[in-house]
Amino acid sequence: MAEPERTGRRLRPAPLLFEPAEATADPEHFFDLESIEDPRELLARATELTLAFRAAQERAVEFQALAAAQLADPRRFDRLSPDAIAAQAEWTEDYARRMIEFGESLQRGRADLT
Repeated sequence: MAEPERTGRRLRPAPLLFEPAEATADPEHFFDLESIEDPRELLARATELTLAFRAAQERAVEFQALAAAQLADPRRFDRLSPDAIAAQAEWTEDYARRMIEFGESLQRGRADLT
């Protein structure tokens, strides 16, 4: 898993439209991209989706880091060790330690904003 990174700017994601269950059963169906015939329109929509997924991934990593930091907080009576967090998230222990540190830095940043 890649090292978590903070970029200064947030990407504005394209709207992700949820697909009906019958559409997701078709492995060739992906956000209706296969039905777009104009290559310019296809490139534009596929690019929007790429940016949206990238922004969603970055946001999800931040939430993972916050959760890891909260679970490892020594003030919690039920705190988890980095190896327990790593096992739960399917990370290496070293990556869990870095995510905990990243989460702590995010928490400090939030505290600075209040």
